[in-house]
Amino acid sequence: MSFEPSRKNFEKSIPQVSFIIPFLDEENTLNILRHQIHTVLSEQQVSYEIIFVNDGSKDSSEAVCRALVNDHSNVKLINFRSNFGKSAALSAGFGEARGEIIITMDADLQDDPIEIPRFLSAIEEGVDVVCGWKKVRHDPLGKTMPSKLFNAVVNKTFGLKLRDHNCGFKAYRSEAIKSLNLYGELHRFIPALLHNRGFALCELPVQHQPRKFGVSKFGAGRLIKGALDLMTVALTTRYASRPLHIFGALGLIMILIGGLSLSYLAGIWVLGGGPIGDRPLLLFGMLLMLFGGQLIGTGLIAEIILSRSMDERSKYEIRDIVVYNREPMAALVQKN
Repeated sequence: MSFEPSRKNFEKSIPQVSFIIPFLDEENTLNILRHQIHTVLSEQQVSYEIIFVNDGSKDSSEAVCRALVNDHSNVKLINFRSNFGKSAALSAGFGEARGEIIITMDADLQDDPIEIPRFLSAIEEGVDVVCGWKKVRHDPLGKTMPSKLFNAVVNKTFGLKLRDHNCGFKAYRSEAIKSLNLYGELHRFIPALLHNRGFALCELPVQHQPRKFGVSKFGAGRLIKGALDLMTVALTTRYASRPLHIFGALGLIMILIGGLSLSYLAGIWVLGGGPIGDRPLLLFGMLLMLFGGQLIGTGLIAEIILSRSMDERSKYEIRDIVVYNREPMAALVQKN
């Protein structure tokens, strides 16, 4: 593989590849991961930078990362004041990235850096986004089965054929990333968001290593969040310019259900089944449709407004940014 940077970036010593690696309590993995990335890219003769984003770690991960910054000029650390989530961490990292290509990885060593040259080759061949596919997953059934369901629903909604939307191992052209506006937990939908904007995607099977240290930070609760975020992305990508289509459809469905319920009760009344005004079904059905419709409608409208007006920096709060300093054993801290 021969990945060539543009002359403009070469002259300005801008790295060819930027790695964005969010982490939360991964003190045992950060040094190993940096070394693995360095080994692979040194063989490929590709310049790179690593941007670690500390999403509120409580262990000694920050100290480990500060030591890495002290020792390596191409390592940078972004410290959040608290845990703001993976989307916020990726967004902060994207804002600091300088490379022509941006690669995101998990910090738990389950993503194998040996796959990086294949990602770069795919970008060089013309695609804008390369998505990793954990063909053989070393995760419990409680994670793999919900993931399969999630992938199927997202593919059906957006007309995609990706087999692993949840894989954090991805590569992007920098211009693709600049078009994103991430908030909440929308990092799961980055391929769908970019596909909607016309960027070319491909998928590569990657090795998925068993977790050696720590525990997974994602629980079953992300299924509910994923379903709600799916509604958000579907609305803000497919219906942002025509919200009446979605709200009108919901309204028609409610009218249909309400009409059927009233017809059923009217039929009972006509056939001599007695008065229907005091039936719990009548009041319960009307209230359920009314309040359910109002809640969903209000939530979706709020998502439209949020996606258009939310400032990038309001998604998270950076405590400081630690970068390499030429003086030995001294990291330069940029107060935010």
